[in-house]
Amino acid sequence: MAAEAAWEAVIGLETHVQLGTNSKIFTSASTAFGDDPNTHIDPVVCGLPGTLPVLNQKVLEYAVKAAMALNLNIAEHSKFDRKQYFYPDLPKNYQISQYDEPIAEDGWIEVEVAEKGKDTYLKRIGIERLHMEEDAGKLVHAGSDRLAGSTHSLVDYNRAGVALAEIVSKPDLRTGREAAEYASEIRRIMRYLGVSDGNMQEGSLRCDVNISVRRGPDAPFGTKVEIKNMNSFSAIQKACEHEIQRQIKAYEAGEPVVQETRLWDEGKQLTKSMRSKEGASDYRYFPDPDLGPIEVSVERREGWRADLPELPAAKRHRYAETLGLSQYDARVLTDERPMAEYFEAAVAAVAAGADAKGLANWITGDIAAFVNANRLSYATLPFRPEQLAEMVQLIDGGKISGKIAKEILPELLEKGGSPAAIVEAKGLGMISDPAAITAIVEELLAAHPEEVEAFRGGKTKLQGFFVGQLMKKTGGKADPKLANQILNQKLKG
Repeated sequence: MAAEAAWEAVIGLETHVQLGTNSKIFTSASTAFGDDPNTHIDPVVCGLPGTLPVLNQKVLEYAVKAAMALNLNIAEHSKFDRKQYFYPDLPKNYQISQYDEPIAEDGWIEVEVAEKGKDTYLKRIGIERLHMEEDAGKLVHAGSDRLAGSTHSLVDYNRAGVALAEIVSKPDLRTGREAAEYASEIRRIMRYLGVSDGNMQEGSLRCDVNISVRRGPDAPFGTKVEIKNMNSFSAIQKACEHEIQRQIKAYEAGEPVVQETRLWDEGKQLTKSMRSKEGASDYRYFPDPDLGPIEVSVERREGWRADLPELPAAKRHRYAETLGLSQYDARVLTDERPMAEYFEAAVAAVAAGADAKGLANWITGDIAAFVNANRLSYATLPFRPEQLAEMVQLIDGGKISGKIAKEILPELLEKGGSPAAIVEAKGLGMISDPAAITAIVEELLAAHPEEVEAFRGGKTKLQGFFVGQLMKKTGGKADPKLANQILNQKLKG
């Protein structure tokens, strides 16, 4: 273990984000997911003689907006290149990508690294570049989920030509958890922007992880190994942790670590060798002769910048510093833009100085559970933010208890409506008249003389018994604070 402690991992991620355009990057063919195989192809996708690609302007807009959100510098001039890539799922036998002149370079994002049992910390991760490229198709291996062991393979070109933004981090990550949090933040930002749905199950966001280890932070980088096509944050973390230990054990045993591409086996929880890693020279890049240079004017660039929403990291800081929420609450509320917007609308609807924590508790608890269980969106949820604000104000104003709020919440979530009107119609308003509560307390004490005597004899925990009886008798409508005060006074005689 002492030897292991001397090692440091160096991790970088290549994140492929499918840009959410209705048509592909160089043709009007549809990008719809889940349709019959080979129904969204055309001569341009297949690279047939006489066809010419034309850049989808929405792809350029989405790529530039994504780059701006990642604090990258937008290039005034960039170009497309051909990357020679011979594989059955790439019908042209080359991929149109960007090599030495990408659309954006040199940026960063801030990630919040939270892990159970450890202190949460912030870390800035550098981003090398973002470039545009087209996706390949998909091979379906019959008789096995991999090429090895299959009896034959089928190809579906529907995904070929779909627009991707490839985001390449700098080698600033040091643990599997940091890598998973970085990928999660990239997905979160893309979804906030609306440039991608980030659906990892459908392949809308995939990560390749590059890992090496070295003896301490001042040592030269070790041999880099790539793990391809990670499609869950859990897999990213576990694959990194396994590969780090595999490389350390190899070096400690005097065995070489070779530059290669590996795959993560989820079932066996280990990485497997796939092939030796290609270098840039293997791809024989050259400028694509059918596509002209890309130039983004200052006016267009600033127009797109004005469209950017407040991003998750900025929201987290604001919620903590301005609204006084904990790091945990801020992180949960900002995970998805619709939840954050629902919360902010509720905050805007309550009286000045109202407790944002109360709103946050309802949203991240009961409301989120209902939305997720019923696969609803916050935009169409019948229980609107202003109605939640009204309910919280009823609680804060002592007109209903939290218990009563829980009682009326299912109806509100299903149908919406005014909490105050429901409380009035059902006679659920809180009993806050001291005389009324005093009369009930005296009645209870008279009905339970033995418990009263035991309380006065030192068994003070019996106050909880009387509180329970009081709430039962009043249907949970007694003002808890006032009831406890009167009960305590009467019990002590």
